[in-house]
Formats: sequence, C-alpha cells, structure tokens
Amino acid sequence: MSLPAQVSPPQIALSDVAPSAVVGADVVALPVLADPGDGAEAAGPTLGPGAAELLDELDLDLFSLLELHKATGAVGEVVEHAVLSPSGLTNDALRLVLLVGVGGGSPSELRRAGAALVRRAKGHETVATSLAALADDGGLRALVEGLVLGSFEFHWRSTGALKEPVERVVLAGVSDAAGRKAALDRAVAVAGAGWMSRTLALVPSNEKSPEWLADQARTVARNAGLTVKVWDEKQLAAQGFGGILGVGQGSARPPRMVRLDYTPASGARKAKHVVLVGKGITFDTGGLSIKPKDNMMLMKRDMTGAGVVLAVMGALAAVDCPVRVTGLLPLAENSVGANSIRPGDVLVHYGGRTSEVTNTDAEGRLVLADAMAYAVDELAPDALVDIATLTGAMKIALGQKTGGYFATDEALADLLRTASLSADEPLWRMPLVDDYEERLSSKVADADNAAGPPGAITAALFLRHFAGDVPWAHLDIASVGDAPKDEYEYTKGATGFGARALLHWLELREPLAGVGG
Repeated sequence: MSLPAQVSPPQIALSDVAPSAVVGADVVALPVLADPGDGAEAAGPTLGPGAAELLDELDLDLFSLLELHKATGAVGEVVEHAVLSPSGLTNDALRLVLLVGVGGGSPSELRRAGAALVRRAKGHETVATSLAALADDGGLRALVEGLVLGSFEFHWRSTGALKEPVERVVLAGVSDAAGRKAALDRAVAVAGAGWMSRTLALVPSNEKSPEWLADQARTVARNAGLTVKVWDEKQLAAQGFGGILGVGQGSARPPRMVRLDYTPASGARKAKHVVLVGKGITFDTGGLSIKPKDNMMLMKRDMTGAGVVLAVMGALAAVDCPVRVTGLLPLAENSVGANSIRPGDVLVHYGGRTSEVTNTDAEGRLVLADAMAYAVDELAPDALVDIATLTGAMKIALGQKTGGYFATDEALADLLRTASLSADEPLWRMPLVDDYEERLSSKVADADNAAGPPGAITAALFLRHFAGDVPWAHLDIASVGDAPKDEYEYTKGATGFGARALLHWLELREPLAGVGG
C-alpha cells in the first residue's frame, strides 16, 4: 500500500508589475488596511497597493463594494467580486477580484491574510496579489508561510482532493523583486517544513510504521545532503536502548531509531552543535494501560515530534543554518499484545538508568530518554532540545493555541521563545519545580515513569535526568498538536507545530548566543 497522490503547495514568484498586469492570473487580490482608529472620526478601511491600477482597468467602485459588505479591513476578512466581462483588460484571464483584510499589516497579520486568501481562492489556477508590497522581508516571509500552509490538505480519497489549491501565486508590485529572492526562498523552505510535518502526522498508522518513518528519513537525508543512520531492533538491543525496545515490544512492527546529521556549508570545524530529539510513537494505544476510544482516535499523530525534527533537518541547508545539527528520532508503536510491557516492569535505558513503568501510556518519555542519553554520551552537544506531544496536562494548562516548554538555560529559553513568536507558533515557558522531584521516586528503580500531577512538570523532571549538564529545552506540544477547525494557516487536524519555530531559531546567525555561559 502507498499514499495516494497529494496536493502540492502553490508555486510562488515575485514580480514588480501591478497585480492587474500579471497576464494569465484568474484572481487578483488586493490588501485592505483597517482604520487604525487614532483620529477623531473613523476613516474606514484603506485600499492598499495595486488598487489604482485595477481601477484603471475595471469599471468598479471598490470602496462601495467594501461598504456594501461592511468590510473593516480586519485580518482574514475577504470580499469578492466576480469579473464577468474581462475582454479588453490587460489580463483577459481575470475572473475574480478579492479584497483581503490585512489589519495593520504586521507580519502575523500578513501570515493570516495570506492563508485566508488562498483558502478563498481554492479551485483557481493563478493568483496575483499586492499583499507583499506592504511587507519588509519579515512580512514577506510570514505572508509566504500563510500562503503555503493555508493551502494544505491531506486526503486518502479514491476521487482525489476535495478542492485543488491554487497552483501559482505571483507576489506583484514588489520593488527589487530580484533582490528579495533569498527571503522568498527561505520562506518557502520554512513553510515547506511545516507542510511536511503536518503530512507525516496525518498519514494513517496502517501505513506509518517505525520502519516506514525511517524510510522517509532516508529520503529526506538523500534530498537534503544529510548523513543518516538507522538502528533496527537487534542493534537497539545490542546497544542498550531499553526504553525504545520496551515501548515497541508489544507491536508486530519493531522499533527503530534514526540519526540524521547536518553540517553547515562553511565554518563547520568551529561550528557549535545542537541535537534535536523528536518523539516518534507511530501509534499509541496506551499499551496495557489502554486509552479510552475517543482519546485514541488522534494517536496516529503521536509522532509529531519526530515529524517536526525530520522536516527541520531537511530545511536546514535552505535557511543556511550556521551550526551543526543532529536529529534523533526514537520510533516505536505502543501496542497491546502478548509481549507488551506491563505495569510494574522495569526498563534499562541507554547508559544504565532504570525506569519503573507504572503506566504504559506514559511511553513517550521512555523513548525520548534513550535518545537523550545517547546524545549526551556520544555527541556532547552544546544544546539539546526535545519536542513531543507528551502530556494531556499541557493541553489543560495552555489550551490549543500555545505550546509549552521547559528549559535549564536562560539564554536558550529566551531564544526559543523569541523564535516561536516570530514564527507564530507561540511557546510559553513552564517551571521545572524541584519540589515535585520526590514524586519520581520508585521503590525498585531510579524513577517512576508516571509520577502523577502536575503531569507536564513531572514528565519534564523525568526527562531532565537524561540531559546531564547539557543546556536543555523540552517542548511539550500536546496542547497544539491538533487544530479543532480551519483557522488562518491551520487546517483542521494535525498541525505539525514546532517546525517553523525551530527553523526561525536555527537560522539565526548565532542560534546559541549566550547558551551555556
């Protein structure tokens, strides 16, 4: 069995001509800026670049159109007008005009406006828009992320996708279009990583085994020029990866671990080293501590952390990441079977630390622990970051709009928080409260794998033991792993949250500035 053909993100190009002059575009989209509200009287929304040229072409009162629809220019608001008689226009392919609210035109608002635009334009071939004419390079990147991710769809229908996304978007009216190509290319790479991480999370688990995900990693490595190593179950056993093996032993599909290595094009010898670890549970029944039916329905995406790390690794060269990066993907299926681990079993992790399994549904930390211990022992990184859909407690704490994270290093915490806000994948720092350390105690092992409430904090404390003295951050994205509805750049379903945030961090000229100091 193999995946059916999926839709592709739109191709995006820059142009310095007005959107109405882009020949072959069947949709023209103009920005509408909201009234900032500083004056004594509300002035109403303002049409952005490209409006004058379009008015010269069409016999259309755009302001009356906005007034008719009570448009305010609020971000994501879209007013449409069908063009019934395009003959005589510079672009006689024009069929639809969209007036897209961009609020005040901030990067975050442009990202959301771009997503709203492409969602409304589905089924059309080419959009020419002047939204990018409002933006600096940061705004351009945000806009492109919205245009790409707002087009996302995953399907397994015999008849294909419900509606094809726009094939091509021309960012028109952009001065120095050639000079801004580098910013566009980076934006496309970051958005593409978000697209990949979503896709991997949505692949059904009858297809997505640990071996299948390891094969995807090999493909990414080949395409991105990375080195790759895959451990099978025999190699994992020989080298003492007891957490990964224990979680995976109940499944007919054996576990794997993947290592991917990226080296920057220049300065590699002096470059610092970051290790990323992504939880890769390709399906989570909860094991013998079985989940309720409703909680199990989303568990094909319990490998979101591994999918994020894989997508990030594939994009590092495109964003010119200046540090060495190793990605580790501990992969297992947590199943119910005759050989499943039992409550009360003790697992020996890589490096020798032991865990008593009091809840087989607290499995993610068991596989992360092995990979983290390997990273500290074998790779001696300058920073270690893990990412996982780890605890339902994080969703209770933060809802579905914000991811949580813990950090042992202040500089690393600040860098990740800033990058997450820039990427519009916000992370909120949670405390590593030492007072709860005693809850990890076990009568027979070094730690209990399910130390109880507060669940997100005790899970982080469990993992901290495997980070050693390395500056470490733990991203618990269980709160944001799934979007409840289509909203801006998110499509209902798996979000792939974290890929953009990590790339916004790792593309910095000094992603480890002050870390470990």
